[in-house]
Amino acid sequence: MSHAAYVFDAYGTLFDVHAAVRRHAGDVGPNYQIFSEIWRAKQLEYSWTRALMGAYADFWQLTEQALDYTFKRIGGVDPTLRQKLLDAYWKLDCYPEVPAVLKALKQRGAHIAILSNGSPAMLASAVKNAALDTVIDDIFSVDALKTYKTAPAVYDLVTTNYRLYPSAVSFQSSNRWDIAGATKFGFRTVWINRSDMPDEYFDLGPALILPSLESL
Repeated sequence: MSHAAYVFDAYGTLFDVHAAVRRHAGDVGPNYQIFSEIWRAKQLEYSWTRALMGAYADFWQLTEQALDYTFKRIGGVDPTLRQKLLDAYWKLDCYPEVPAVLKALKQRGAHIAILSNGSPAMLASAVKNAALDTVIDDIFSVDALKTYKTAPAVYDLVTTNYRLYPSAVSFQSSNRWDIAGATKFGFRTVWINRSDMPDEYFDLGPALILPSLESL
């Protein structure tokens, strides 16, 4: 099925959020995987709580705050690694299949876009580092609205800018909660279940579940 626009979440969908810690795994120590998981979990938690409170802080600030919490939560990690980990987050690896998939979809004549919680500067850096800037047409950041997913207004950034009905948009995310929000909004959704996680939000199911973007 072809759609007018293929829109992708960034972190965890196009870019590997655990690449920053993995790059310094030897320095972080044996708990590097748990360290990375907590960093990511708190980053998301802060976005949800701030959206509900109406107390917006951009995603980079939340990333820094989540990392500081993680250092305190996982003891024994050299605090001088803080800047190295933050620097690495600006240049996250994209998943191997991403460039070819995006190019193939673009050749169909569809809009290719990112819709992300990330700040504009974070997203621009990640896209440039992965050499995706010639493939991606638009980057939509929640920073324009000063709130976070899963607020319906975030998904409406795409439909308003492209003047499309939600059903004309295929939205891909590795985050099941994001898929639930996009499904509720009316997008055709594809859950990229990279970690083989169990399903949830059963009343807001995706149109398709894939292990990667490769089969899109």
